[in-house]
Amino acid sequence: MAESRTSAIGSALAGAAAKKIAGLITAAFEQPEARTPDQSRAFGAKLREEIAPEMQGMWPPQDKARPDPVELLESQNASRVKELLPIRYERMAENPFAFYRGCALPMAGDLATLPTTSLHVQASGDAHIANFGIFATPERHLVFDLNDFDETTRGPWEWDLKRLAASVEICARNLGLSSGKAKAAVRACVGSYHQAMARFASMGNLEVWYAQADADHIAALVDEHGRKSDRKALEKTVSKAEKKTSARAVAKFTEVVDGKLRIVSDPPLIVPLRDIAAAKASKAGSDLSFRDELGQDVRFAHEDASAKLIRLILKGYRRSLPENRRSLLDSYHGVDIARKVVGVGSVGLRAWICVFEGASADDPLVLQIKEAEASVLERYVGKSIYPESGQRVVEGQRAIQVASDAFLGWTRLPGEDGKLHDYYVRQLWDGKGAPDLTKIDAHQLTHLAALCGWTLARAHARTGDRFAIASYLGEDDAADDAFCSFAKSYADQTEEDYEAFLAARKAGRFC
Repeated sequence: MAESRTSAIGSALAGAAAKKIAGLITAAFEQPEARTPDQSRAFGAKLREEIAPEMQGMWPPQDKARPDPVELLESQNASRVKELLPIRYERMAENPFAFYRGCALPMAGDLATLPTTSLHVQASGDAHIANFGIFATPERHLVFDLNDFDETTRGPWEWDLKRLAASVEICARNLGLSSGKAKAAVRACVGSYHQAMARFASMGNLEVWYAQADADHIAALVDEHGRKSDRKALEKTVSKAEKKTSARAVAKFTEVVDGKLRIVSDPPLIVPLRDIAAAKASKAGSDLSFRDELGQDVRFAHEDASAKLIRLILKGYRRSLPENRRSLLDSYHGVDIARKVVGVGSVGLRAWICVFEGASADDPLVLQIKEAEASVLERYVGKSIYPESGQRVVEGQRAIQVASDAFLGWTRLPGEDGKLHDYYVRQLWDGKGAPDLTKIDAHQLTHLAALCGWTLARAHARTGDRFAIASYLGEDDAADDAFCSFAKSYADQTEEDYEAFLAARKAGRFC
């Protein structure tokens, strides 16, 4: 009887597998063929007729109700660490630019109300000017690129460009620049994107894939178009990036206690796990506990909480790495872990830093383990194809960036709330640097905006139909004018939303 039942189950599984394979074969043959470059150019021209470039300047929406940005911000609270939310809103309250940085979701909701082309790319989802900068490749070269991918997913190319252009306008206003200088910086951004996309559309696939803005390329541009002060500013940024290493992170965030390396407590921004475990044990009279993937409690006495959580992290994360990187990771051993508050919009998400030692105490590695939720774009463009949000972030970053962190990977961890949470993992500091957006002048902002525009175009050309996008943008200034107009109007909107946010916060809605 048991054998008969086993045989029946086996036959059913075999039949299901055969049916699935047949379906995949059918889907493969029925899949429409990709457009040729000429067909793509024709498609882009047709889109230009259906959605005129001038429509890209539209704001506010004419025929759709606008989602309440304050309510959208509040909707993100439910899944975040409650005790950290006041830090998020305090940072957003600093000025309109800081507020804008935390408003990726409200802006996605706004963009979804506007006419949009059907051309999708691997979108950043949060392509504001502060999310670009310098970082080190695995080959130890410094390059300029996008460096934040929490919201990346497939989405409309123009949503990224609009978020970038508006951020340049808002940043310029925050610096106290005149409307004329702000307009020049935005024009440099969208014009650079337009010109770069046209150039990429004339290049071969490998040329586009390998195109990059490294430190030497940026220095050459500064020498050609910049001033002596610009060269000094670049050298300062590069020097700062070169010094941001794991060794520097260890020096900044750790101390030696009883001969052991320990992360320094700096609550609420940095709180070692041993302190979290001890506090919970003292308050509740029990050990810190997490639930594993089977729903069973995993209890951590505060003395060994760090070691157990590090092992739990490495268990899933290690599988996401290529084999050679697993061997490299295995040559390190974890010594301490702490919760660390990061960013503006990300505050409230679970984020940890983990300190490792390699051949000696002078051979450190510091990894950041940062929670990943569904992209803000997914509410409006559909669910990501990846089953885990951490994987979505990592695969998106690998698609967009010229070269990604050697330790980039993902995992899924049980939380103190009894739920599983997705994370991605990367080095905390690996040659990262960016201009100080509170101190740059109009000339430097204009050059930075142009570089960001080129970089965004490169990302979109790598992951989308560059021929169709270039054809849609055309050879005139209509699209550039429209994106500049949108940036100005949306900056006005952001200032209004910022005041509404401050009023809501004063009334006790964001405490």
